[in-house]
Amino acid sequence: MHAETSVAHQFNDAGQQRDAATLGMWVFLATEVLFFGGMFLGYTVYRLTYPGVFLAASNHTLVLVGAINTAVLLLSSFSMVLAVRAAEQRRTFSTAGLLTLTAALGAAFLVVKGFEYRHEIHEGVLPGAAFHLAGADPRLAQMFFYLYFLMTGVHALHVAIGVGLLGWFTLRALLTSDPGRLVTAIDLLGLYWHFVDLVWVFLFPLLYLAGRSL
Repeated sequence: MHAETSVAHQFNDAGQQRDAATLGMWVFLATEVLFFGGMFLGYTVYRLTYPGVFLAASNHTLVLVGAINTAVLLLSSFSMVLAVRAAEQRRTFSTAGLLTLTAALGAAFLVVKGFEYRHEIHEGVLPGAAFHLAGADPRLAQMFFYLYFLMTGVHALHVAIGVGLLGWFTLRALLTSDPGRLVTAIDLLGLYWHFVDLVWVFLFPLLYLAGRSL
């Protein structure tokens, strides 16, 4: 891996700058783990308390759609790895192309999720006055979908932020005269993107598959 050619004045060298930036990103991701962890804990408590109702409610999620989105995000993680590698090798156009591909896959995830939300709202499982779900206690079943929409919605927001950042760094990669300046930034963006993908890897089985007969 090549050293970066641009070092901020507060750092002694590129290595110290990279270490500081990486530590900052890991601290940020640790706070995100706590944030998502609270939602995962709340979901787990309710699922253990009302297993039958939560199972009945989860059977109304669209497994095939969730599986497609899982594949999309896993593919985007692979393209992100390639983008980081291309940035380290100073291959500007390859970096921009792979960042664009990753952003496109993230956008595809959001589009698919949007259609899934539309279907679920049409089916009447959006919590509220119009909520209805056959074969389950509506009050308890709503709690599953409160958590479902909260957890997947917050995750989708993180994906949208990631797509925006990927687009921004694509432009920076194309416009900069010194691609070495972006190596650390793109590497840290990769860490963020892999974290977002990892969250979905846990959300998919928890919300779509747990206790379900396929």
